[in-house]
Order: sequence, then structure tokens, then C-alpha cells
Amino acid sequence: MARYIFITGGVVSSLGKGLASAALGALLQARGFSVRLRKLDPYLNVDPGTMSPFEHGEVFVTDDGAETDLDLGHYERFTGVPARNTDSVSSGRIYSDVLEKERRGDYLGKTIQVVPHVTNKIKEFIDIGDDEVDFMLCEIGGTVGDIEGLPFFEAIRQFSHDKPRGQCIFMHLTLLPYLAASGELKTKPTQHSVKELQSIGIAPDILVCRSEHPIPEKEREKIALFCNVRKEAVVAAYDLKSIYEAPLAYHREGLDQAVLDAFQISPAPKPDLTIWQDVADRIYNTDGEVNIAIVGKYVQLEDAYKSIKEALTHGGMANRVKVNVEWVDAEVFDTKDPAPYLEGYHAILVPGGFGERGTEGKIKAAEFARERKIPYLGICLGMQMAVIEAARNVAGISSAGSEEFDHEAGKKRFEPVVYHLKEWVQGNATVTRKQTDAKGGTMRLGAYDATLAKGSKVAEIYGSTSIEERHRHRYEVDVKYMDKLQACGLRFSGMSPDGSLPEIVEWADHPWFIGVQFHPELKSKPFAPHPLFADFVRAATETSRLV
Repeated sequence: MARYIFITGGVVSSLGKGLASAALGALLQARGFSVRLRKLDPYLNVDPGTMSPFEHGEVFVTDDGAETDLDLGHYERFTGVPARNTDSVSSGRIYSDVLEKERRGDYLGKTIQVVPHVTNKIKEFIDIGDDEVDFMLCEIGGTVGDIEGLPFFEAIRQFSHDKPRGQCIFMHLTLLPYLAASGELKTKPTQHSVKELQSIGIAPDILVCRSEHPIPEKEREKIALFCNVRKEAVVAAYDLKSIYEAPLAYHREGLDQAVLDAFQISPAPKPDLTIWQDVADRIYNTDGEVNIAIVGKYVQLEDAYKSIKEALTHGGMANRVKVNVEWVDAEVFDTKDPAPYLEGYHAILVPGGFGERGTEGKIKAAEFARERKIPYLGICLGMQMAVIEAARNVAGISSAGSEEFDHEAGKKRFEPVVYHLKEWVQGNATVTRKQTDAKGGTMRLGAYDATLAKGSKVAEIYGSTSIEERHRHRYEVDVKYMDKLQACGLRFSGMSPDGSLPEIVEWADHPWFIGVQFHPELKSKPFAPHPLFADFVRAATETSRLV
């Protein structure tokens, strides 16, 4: 039976809950415990997959095809435990399930209320997999006091009451603002935040206090006294140069020990932090640096490409180099020559996206990388743009394009080298989709197998001819153009097991030019960098030494 840790955010600031949760999970693992992390999002009323990246940042996809909040990416990167669709729930999903049950008559005509029907549904979700792990960490999105979160706070209060005494604890993250004028840290926001939490029946066992400055002993004692927690349970969370220093930093401050003390686990196994010490060493002791351009359409919000940026950092760790990421707006190249903007970079990455906006710029970026022999990694739409560029400029299909752009414009303008995927195989079943289907959850989602060509660059990078990667897309490169493109030198080096769907392309005469239909960044971790990103950064490092 799992022990539960509920992580909540303070009135002033909830920033860093996801990181604190992930770091705590890593520390408990380092002590030999098994963990699973979950996100309860009171604010998300729709499917994350239907939201603009400008609204919600990156959509993180799990192996089983769930479209989730980007915090689950943190959980995976720090613990290595693959997330699944039961690890993320939104208020929209909870209310939808309750309404569906009511329509089926499951409530036998009773009046449906937030308590107990909505709260019971939340508790059912929290309890999934209770017997699988030692610790279940549940992060509640947002801040205490917000009206959206009240059903979730009531649910976790009830949940802790229902469980045996000592099986649930509450961890609350707050901010200690620093007033430069008086040169002091203010504890009053933390006191009021805890008071707000206590008013709804939840008393925190551990306080994690965000601070830019060291917390004096006097302030710790004051917080402990007025917030009714032990002084040892007031844990400082200082700003760090790298998020991957968080497990070591939280261990120094005693977070994992505070959790074990709250559960009265004594004696506890000593932590083995060798992995995280090695990660920190690779971050801060580098042998050089490389500059990589990400040519995308959501560059105004870096969280839209969160996993890509982290995967590049992991690739840097694998090569002991610092990766400097620069965000380049693809729309600039719609009207301008990319050369002045891209000449200073050692590699170019074109990520995924939806819609026609910025795609001509991405095509030009792929052309620039191909002609200049600069390492190029195209992900999802980035692969499709590389194929369209090859079709137009090498294979002589001047009107090559994607059905996606024609559907958006409402008229036919392109020869569809990339088409709307209507049927594919998933496991032992055939999945079908129509263009008129509702957008939410209708893509090719989750983990799929791929077969790599023997002797190809990707087979060498992976060290295997059989891989499994996560997908999220509606459009595919049309296999009927494969022979013509391969005759021009663009090798289709990865295919679906049945040979019907192209998964990877690479230029045979290029030092490093690879496009993948899947999202390798979703499986990269600091202690296990994804092979594609590790080798991409290696190629960029070689380019930097040639300049």
C-alpha cells in the first residue's frame, strides 16, 4: 500500500511545484523506494491536445497515448518512470466522467453535487495503482485559495482522512519575498498561505520555501512556530543554475529526510546520489560549447518546446559540452534569406507544429542545412518540411506540399507529398480517422515500433534496427513518393513494421541530416540522453571545431 505525498502551492507563488515533486521523487528513488508521480490540474477544462502552445506550453505525450501537462515531462526526466494516462487528470476530465455516469443512470436519479460526486471521482483517480509503489506523489496544480482548486483540495482532505493515520502527508510550497529596501525576508505571505490551507482542513507537514537569499535561523523558527510545523520541516529552495542540481540541493536542505521523518520511517536507507553527482559534474565541467538554432513558430514561449530544450541539454551532457540554444522565428524566412540568420550556428533543429504558418521558413531552413552540410534534426513537422524541400528542390516536384496546408486554405494548391493519415495499425487493431473527426485525441498518439534499415546512420546511432518511439501527428509522408526521393539520395531509413509509414529519412551524402516523424525528445533523460540528441550534439561539436 502506497504512502501519499500531496504537494500544494502557496498564495504568493506555486512556481517550482513540478520541479520539487520530480526532485523529491528522484531522492526517494535514490534511497531505494519505488515512486509514481501524478498531476491533478484544477484549471484545465479541455483536452491539452486541443490547446495552442501559446496557451499551455508543450503537450507531453505518454507511451499509452495520453496528451498531458508538461510537468509529467519533469517527472519522467527525473525519475525515469514512464508516465501513463492515469498520471494526469484535469477538472474537465473529472466533470466529463461525472456527467457521463449521470447520463448512464449510474447515480439512479440522485442530485449530482461537487461533494460527494466530484470529490469521489477525484479520490478514485488518486487511488489508482495504490499497491504498485512505495510512494505516490500527487501535485495539485495552481495555488491554494483559487476557486477552481477547491474540489481538489477537499478531495485530498477526504482522502487523507479515509486512509489509515500516517499514510498521507502534505507538502506546501511557498515564496519568501526579499525586500531590498529593508534587507529582510518576509514570512507573512507564507503564514497567510498556510492559514488559507488550514481553513479548508489541510495542515501541511512540510514547508518548501522558495527564496533568493539564505533563510536565517530566526526566520525558520518563526515560520515553524506560526505555521505549526517542525523547524526541521522548513526546507529552503534556493534558485539554481540548472534544474538538474535540484535533487542534490534538496537533499542538502533535508527534504527527503523531512519526508521520511513525517512518515516515521526509521532507520531509513541512505541515498545513493552517484547518478545526480555525475549529472551535475557534466553540467558544470564542460570541454566546450555549441550553438544550435531551433527554427520554430512558437518561439515566443519557450515552454512550447520544453522537452526539446531539455533533450539538447542532455545531449550536451553526453558530450561534455554546453549547448547554447537560440530561438529563431520560422516566419522571418518566409520573406528573407535564412543565411544571415543561420550562418553562425553549428546545427539546426526544426521541431513539430501544426498549421501552415511558418512552414515555408522551415523548408528554407532545411534547404540551408542540406546545402551547407550543417547538422540538421527535423522532428515531426520538421521531417515533413525536409521531405517537401527535397521533393521541390532535388526531385523536381515543384508543387510539393502538404494536404494540411490545403485543408487549412480550403483549396488545392500542392501536390500532397504529405497527406492526412486515414488508417494505421496499432497493436493488433486497425485505427481509422476522417478529416471531419473532432480534433481532440484523433492523432496517431503514443508509442509505436519502427524498423531501421541495416547500415543506415540511424541504425548506427541507436545500435539497433528495432526501436519504439512516441508519436503525435495527423499527417504522414506519402510512401508512394519514396522511390523517387530515394533515387535522389534521400534515404527512407526507418519504416513502420508493415512498411507503410515512413518514420525516418536521412541524406546519404550529408554528414548529419536526419528527419524523424516521432518525438524522441519525450524519452530523453539527464542520466540517459536520447541517442539521436546525443549524436546530434556530437555532430554539432565536430562542426564547431571545423569553423
